[in-house]
Amino acid sequence: MTDMSSSIRMSVSTRIYLYVSLSLIAAIVLVPLVTTALGGFKTLGDLRTNPFGLPTEWQWANYTNILFGERYWLQIGNSLVIAALTVLLTLIVSSMAAFAFAHVRFFGSSFLLNYFLLGLMFPAATAILPLFIRIRDLGLLNTYWGVVLPQVAFGLGMSILLFRNYFRNLPEELFQAAFVDGCGYLRFFWHISLPLSRPIVATVSIISFVGSWNSYILPLIMLNSESKYPWPLGIMVYRGEYGTEWQLVLAFITLTILPTIVVFFIAQRHIIAGLTAGAVKS
Repeated sequence: MTDMSSSIRMSVSTRIYLYVSLSLIAAIVLVPLVTTALGGFKTLGDLRTNPFGLPTEWQWANYTNILFGERYWLQIGNSLVIAALTVLLTLIVSSMAAFAFAHVRFFGSSFLLNYFLLGLMFPAATAILPLFIRIRDLGLLNTYWGVVLPQVAFGLGMSILLFRNYFRNLPEELFQAAFVDGCGYLRFFWHISLPLSRPIVATVSIISFVGSWNSYILPLIMLNSESKYPWPLGIMVYRGEYGTEWQLVLAFITLTILPTIVVFFIAQRHIIAGLTAGAVKS
């Protein structure tokens, strides 16, 4: 009886500790977001005297003027095009490469896989100068592809690793049965592996999308026309024009981070399933 009561007390204390920890983490994440969103509804004077409280008077025009302006939608459209191309190419290239590493035995496969994974150690900022020269030589400066292709290249390491672990976790019997029935590698990849890999596809898509959506350095170096600016560069220009009106800057920031929040909430179940898929079997 004593052992049971002590285990119950430990279970309750563990839950309390877990809830408190999660509440603190949630507060650390949510407080800046909520403060930014509320700041967009304030006047400049209200923002200075009451930065963390509710607005004294709700200034809806701060948001509506941005939403009905052409600049916001142009920059959101540029970001969506760049992010969509990045996600699509990353999924195609990384899934096919990971399938080969997971199921095809060939000379130098381990070396080639490690070569791809080395990309995880080098951020894009370390290769800006040679990357700029290469993009210039290819004639891709001030184009979407000048941003998309480097983003895909730098995202391949993590994407291949996630896809490979997931593919290796699929039942080996399924793979053998498909080959007995005359299914080749391409058919097995397209008709069996990919339909069973929705969680990891969602995970890689979100990682690529968020990385591309928040990218600042690559667009800054590769794009020189404001009509092609994604939203991170748009905020830079917007702040330059309205640098003293911080309530408008906060409203603009709030509207530009909303798409990533919506996408994350839609695919969060698949993200968790994809990230934990290779934890048991590698």
